[in-house]
Amino acid sequence: MKTAAHLGGEGGDCVITFTNEDCMDGMSRYADKHFDLAIVDPPYFSGPERRTYYGSKVSRSGVTRTYHKTDKWTVPGPRYFEELERVSKHYIVWGCNYYDWHFAPGRIVWDKCNGMSTFSDAEIAATDLIRTVRLYPFMWNGMCQGRSIYDGRTQQGNKTLNELRIHPTQKPVMLYEWLLLTFARQGWRILDTHVGSASSLLACHRLGFDVVGFELDAENYKRARHRIDEELAQLSFLDPRDLTFSGGLI
Repeated sequence: MKTAAHLGGEGGDCVITFTNEDCMDGMSRYADKHFDLAIVDPPYFSGPERRTYYGSKVSRSGVTRTYHKTDKWTVPGPRYFEELERVSKHYIVWGCNYYDWHFAPGRIVWDKCNGMSTFSDAEIAATDLIRTVRLYPFMWNGMCQGRSIYDGRTQQGNKTLNELRIHPTQKPVMLYEWLLLTFARQGWRILDTHVGSASSLLACHRLGFDVVGFELDAENYKRARHRIDEELAQLSFLDPRDLTFSGGLI
């Protein structure tokens, strides 16, 4: 089941190919080192997808944070990482501390600036693009979200500008924008094997990177498609005829 979108990005024309399928099937269609950079956020563990919530159903500020129930998340093993390294020249893998895999020494730490939250203070990604550690602060705690890509420690004052949460492990679009601006080069082809909320696809679109994304869960795929459609609808320069889908669920 394949969906291809041709979009006009701020950095130039880009192509988003977004498919509702198992990432192992998707990656098998691509030649060795086809992608320049894989930015992936696979499941670290199973549980939230079956409980229908992550952490607690209602936050301390009274915000309900429930999600639809999905099939059991499959935590990737050696076969997944072997295939990822086969099709990608470089990688950024979130949750590297949860996996038994020989990652390169580079690390990226996302500081969530989450104060007294019960969630993790930070998330860690492994990368072969550097040999040091880079820290990126961006507030991500319920209704408290960072103001801008380079002012992530300051809370966004206008809550109507906050990102809508549609996935239990959603990451902010600005985090992906920072990753692309910091580590990717113009013209690179990007891969995301576990699209989830589509934050990575939106970041690629805004910055003009071609990207391929896979999402196994049908409902998550539909929600991610809807999120992309909503953003495109706000872009007055984009003619709806420039966006074509085939074989999708919507």
